[in-house]
Amino acid sequence: MTTELIIGGQTIRPGERQIVELTLPPLITHTSLHMPVHVVRGKKNGPRLLVCAALHGDEINGVEIIRRLMNHPALAQIRGDLVAIPIVNIYGFIHQIRYLPDRRDLNRCFPGSEKGSMAGRLAHLFLNEIVAKCSHGIDLHTAAIHRDNLPQIRASLDDPATCQMANAFPVSVLLDAALRPGTIREAAGRLGIPWLVYEAGEALRFDEVAIRAGVRGIIQVMREIGMLPKRKTKKPYVPQVAKSSYWVRAAQSGIYRSLIPMGAQVARGDVLGLIDDPYGTTDIQVHAPAAGIIIGRTNLPLVYEGDALCHIAQFKRAGDAANVVEAFQSEFEVVFDNSIDDADAPIQ
Repeated sequence: MTTELIIGGQTIRPGERQIVELTLPPLITHTSLHMPVHVVRGKKNGPRLLVCAALHGDEINGVEIIRRLMNHPALAQIRGDLVAIPIVNIYGFIHQIRYLPDRRDLNRCFPGSEKGSMAGRLAHLFLNEIVAKCSHGIDLHTAAIHRDNLPQIRASLDDPATCQMANAFPVSVLLDAALRPGTIREAAGRLGIPWLVYEAGEALRFDEVAIRAGVRGIIQVMREIGMLPKRKTKKPYVPQVAKSSYWVRAAQSGIYRSLIPMGAQVARGDVLGLIDDPYGTTDIQVHAPAAGIIIGRTNLPLVYEGDALCHIAQFKRAGDAANVVEAFQSEFEVVFDNSIDDADAPIQ
């Protein structure tokens, strides 16, 4: 990347570390609002990686991932530039909701418009002022409210640079996902920027396993693309690529009782759960239409007909994928000992 980096009219020079307050439209109370942009510039040229979170305002795991990332001692060795934005959708974050005040999903509004809706203007600003100035990107997400995601990477794995990044990220599942119109991933792809989406955990909840895996994943991607010195370490497992995935949906309304845990392997016809009526007079079994691994599920027992219950990824060898999921969960298993230092300890 070029040695020049200007964000919000502020110049950040090589070797500097700054927080740029990118001006946003004020609240309706005329209270001023800014998007804090953390910038760490190495003294030597290299890639410029953007790490961003909370495009959906209620997805807070990524906020904590970036907080820990910015305190990681490895950043003292950085080559190139790290641009980190813990909260993109400030408006939704304030109100603990997914959307913007105009009730639009920011991650469906790219590339946006300078004269469009509120969401369109924020998308345009973010894309042109931040994303377009970077060489690589990692976007941190969680599942929607009342849902949970197994830590996973979603990316266009047919792109060699993107695939290289994805395989460096220590998750068990890589989902080769098609580009969805209006997303930041699609907009970045049009600019030729390799882009990963890290999905892990639930909205409005901290998930310690997801957070630790996220911090380590970003650091390992930085090592892989030449921003940090590489280390010779033996990988405990190789991420498995899902060839497809599907949601199992409720055939009737009622109270859903899940019987299969996250990350479990299922065979075609396995009972995933039961849907009962509130009075206990009827119940139906929910079956897996095909074999795979559970990578997402609802946490809300109250469901309507058609609601998404369980997200199942399909692999060439589901048994191998199940073993990798187990290895991942063992590696990042958290034993709580009420130690602040342990919880905040950087992961190399």
